[in-house]
Amino acid sequence: MNKPAFLLAITASLTFTACSTILNNLPGVYTLDIEQGNMIDQSMIDQLRPNMTKRQVLYIMGSPMLADSFHEKRWDYLYSKQVSGEDRVQKRASLFFDGDNLMAVQGDFRPSSLPVIKESTETSVDLPKRNLDKSMWEKITGLFSDEPDTAPKANNSSSPKTETKEASSSSKAGQSIVNPAEQP
Repeated sequence: MNKPAFLLAITASLTFTACSTILNNLPGVYTLDIEQGNMIDQSMIDQLRPNMTKRQVLYIMGSPMLADSFHEKRWDYLYSKQVSGEDRVQKRASLFFDGDNLMAVQGDFRPSSLPVIKESTETSVDLPKRNLDKSMWEKITGLFSDEPDTAPKANNSSSPKTETKEASSSSKAGQSIVNPAEQP
């Protein structure tokens, strides 16, 4: 073989491998965090209990990554994470069922023997009671009409016997009608 071609081939191969090493370790170059599979952690495994139904396990863990038709009693959950070009970390959990009930857990996680008390992340807010005497349309049209307000108002301080009603301004201006039950 030709000696200069051989030296060129060796120099090129060393240069290209050095480029990949240099390019992977350049300062200031952003590399993505790569997460694949079902995101599983110890808190999810701790919630699993023997004899849970498949539906309950599905609620806690999510859909399995592998549901093999040849092994219907086994669900496999795989999770791999590669942070900023570092080595990939892979975790695995296999769940075994007897019929519809969970029987065993295998893999990189071990369930705890203590009961899990999961704090709620939800908050409740007390809202003030809404005044629903009128609809929005009635309120808007009431601004532009000449008619008096006809909506019933809640007045708990006076009884119906002592209330007076005012007549409309077009029929009896300034006169008031007294409830007949109040007359002597």
